[in-house]
Amino acid sequence: MAEAFARMHGGDQVEAASAGSRPSGRVNPRAIEFMREVGYDLTTHQSKSLDQFNGRPITVAVTMGCGDACPLVAAERREDWDIPDPKNMPPEQYREVRDLIERKVKELLATLD
Repeated sequence: MAEAFARMHGGDQVEAASAGSRPSGRVNPRAIEFMREVGYDLTTHQSKSLDQFNGRPITVAVTMGCGDACPLVAAERREDWDIPDPKNMPPEQYREVRDLIERKVKELLATLD
């Protein structure tokens, strides 16, 4: 969802990518459903591994609540947003997490040159 919001609000000025340490190979169907509510089609996205980013220059790496368990990604700047995984939450809580991610992405974009 963060990648989608970065694309929505950052436009062509931002290259955003999401990845995980143990990707499932597919985007969570609930994420697709709840992003559709805000007008974004996540069916065009795929689940990616952090391995794809080894050796690539990263300006900002954002982690979501994994703290020391997050694999090291070389980046000029790192942020941990400590956002819970909404995958098993009821719909209203899922929407709250989605909206929190959107706010955090907007705040981050406002700090970039």
